[in-house]
Amino acid sequence: MTSVHTSARTPTRGKPSDAPARPIAWAMLSRALSVPLILGLVCFLPAVIAAQPGSGVRDTAYWLQLVLTCYAGARLATMILSTRRRLLQGVFWMFVYIAMGVAPFAQVVIGQTPTPMVGPRQDLVTAIAMVLVGCAAYDLGALLASRRPLRRRAPSARGSGGGKPAVAHPLRLRLLVLLAFAASAFYVLKLGGPAVFFSSRQEINETVAASGVVTEGSNVGSAFIKGFGQVPALLALLFYTRRLATSRRARRTPSTVLVWVALAALNLVVNNPISNARYLFLTVLMAFVFTAFPSSAAFYRTMLATGVVGALVVFPYADRFRYEEGGQRPVQSASVFEPLVTKDYDQMVMFANTISWVDTRGHTYGRQLTGSALFFVPRAVWSGKPEDTGVRVGQWMGLRMTNLSAPLWTEFWVDLGPAGLVGGMALIGYAAARTDRRYALAVTRAGPGSGSVLAIAAPLIAGYTFILLRGPLLQAVGKLAIAALCLVLITTFREQRAARRR
Repeated sequence: MTSVHTSARTPTRGKPSDAPARPIAWAMLSRALSVPLILGLVCFLPAVIAAQPGSGVRDTAYWLQLVLTCYAGARLATMILSTRRRLLQGVFWMFVYIAMGVAPFAQVVIGQTPTPMVGPRQDLVTAIAMVLVGCAAYDLGALLASRRPLRRRAPSARGSGGGKPAVAHPLRLRLLVLLAFAASAFYVLKLGGPAVFFSSRQEINETVAASGVVTEGSNVGSAFIKGFGQVPALLALLFYTRRLATSRRARRTPSTVLVWVALAALNLVVNNPISNARYLFLTVLMAFVFTAFPSSAAFYRTMLATGVVGALVVFPYADRFRYEEGGQRPVQSASVFEPLVTKDYDQMVMFANTISWVDTRGHTYGRQLTGSALFFVPRAVWSGKPEDTGVRVGQWMGLRMTNLSAPLWTEFWVDLGPAGLVGGMALIGYAAARTDRRYALAVTRAGPGSGSVLAIAAPLIAGYTFILLRGPLLQAVGKLAIAALCLVLITTFREQRAARRR
């Protein structure tokens, strides 16, 4: 019997012959353990929610929401059972299942929403239907991507089979490490020292406001300080984590290990879960985990499966450090589903409110997306720069607290209507599927090695997908653009000597 990954000399006895079977056995075991959870995603959990007491009306919105929940659950089950690591698609369907499926379904059943719905019930029906259509468009885009073969490059002379993949230039990577320490040090000193990063998000925001980097009506200065104080440190940690995970020589080099330890300590300060938003820490966690364990299919499935449980049970209570002592919101939960209707999952009802807002104001025809793309332009220069979509809708609703979500579906709807929503989601599905295929090749084949840029970028984008899908885009694109800039500056397509990094 010949294994796919066997070398020219196939062992016939002893431990070498047993080694390839061990990961396969763990993968099969993980898949078998996932079956009960997958049945729960599609059947059991929706049924339990439907049986909850509440004042909700079982109308068209109820049945559409049930269909959306089961559809997202089935697609997430497909991601968990897939033999391929579909990283971006898996995270997308996990978000849709929880934030656009389970939580809104519980809200419809119980008859309570985190944010008031100001428009007619028909706007909620439209919102659910358009989310469902957008998910189908996403699937269509992913299907088209799977039908199109990846472009094959000519094998290199060294026989790696990858041509000239994007890798991190060694010298530029060292410069990125220096930038990370310098920018994070400036960020920490600007806020008054490390102690403030272990207090609360409220104190962090107040310190940033008092530091003088925030001008009236503009947060560009604070966004740049936060972005450069956090993103380069995370990227440098990810590159060194991959180097240690894939290179035996790196693990035996004290200087590499010491740099990794220093970067880990730096990230514990600037990217810790106490002073940062939960979605941002989730990005850090997922990016780190998938970078440290890039080729483990069992680990990938475990992360998706446990992510659902964490989103239902842990995430609603993870804002403990958002406020100072005495200012925290009391936790009052009569059932496990109450946090889903009283706290963070306002995406569906905000889509309905956005539809109501568009009905009164009309579509913006690209204005909101342009404002997100030009996030770096201060309002002092662009006086008519659009505000966050969630902020604008919240102001129209007359709310004092306008830190509201604007899921990606709403951004397309506000600017381009139903056609833009379908086209935008299809394009995202296509890009996600293509990236997943290239990422799978990057982490399972020899070639790019420890410096592969895609092996770092894909996990980072997957984790950041939660922030992009939750929105608003104007708040989300800043850190992503800084990460893209850092990756472009350190990337090279020149073939590096693999022996140096092994």
